[in-house]
Amino acid sequence: MLVHHLYSGGKDSSLAAWMLTRLGYDVELVTVSFGLLDNWRFARETAEKLGFDHKILYLPREMLEKAAEMAMEEGHPNNAIQFIHERALEALASLPEVERVSDGTRRDDRVPILDLPKARSLEDRFNVAYIRPLLGLGYKTIKELTERLFVIEMGESEHLEKGDYEVELRHLLREKGIDPLEIFPKSHYQSRVMGWKGL
Repeated sequence: MLVHHLYSGGKDSSLAAWMLTRLGYDVELVTVSFGLLDNWRFARETAEKLGFDHKILYLPREMLEKAAEMAMEEGHPNNAIQFIHERALEALASLPEVERVSDGTRRDDRVPILDLPKARSLEDRFNVAYIRPLLGLGYKTIKELTERLFVIEMGESEHLEKGDYEVELRHLLREKGIDPLEIFPKSHYQSRVMGWKGL
């Protein structure tokens, strides 16, 4: 049973991938790119270190342009990130070989996360199963598990080398002459998994 799992290389998506394997699934990690940067390679490096297959799902630049417009109009990135995440899940679920999609969204996330009606809609429209291994876990539990399993690099979102949507969104904002720190939180930290602990 193969699951196609949206993957950034961070601790949440890495923990979710590990949990899927413990449930007996085969897991292929999928990193979204809009083709502006090659930051997907950071997710690929982590995937290889963890022993997972990895592929890139290219989405149209117009989608990122729309997200950037949303962020600029609203003065914050929440709806833009939510928009990209929903489109990424839909694009992945629409592939003919895909029967199961997954992500690393967790109980306490505000964005990105699909509420129950949107989750059911995704499954119904694309005839897939949508699996979210972290949905019942809070920050403290995820921190305990990831610190036990992984070597983790933490850093400010603006500088950490990672493979998530936010990197290309920030880049596009800069191209438009907008300082991303006018829109994104100034002291927001994210993670990148560097490998298994003890290996």
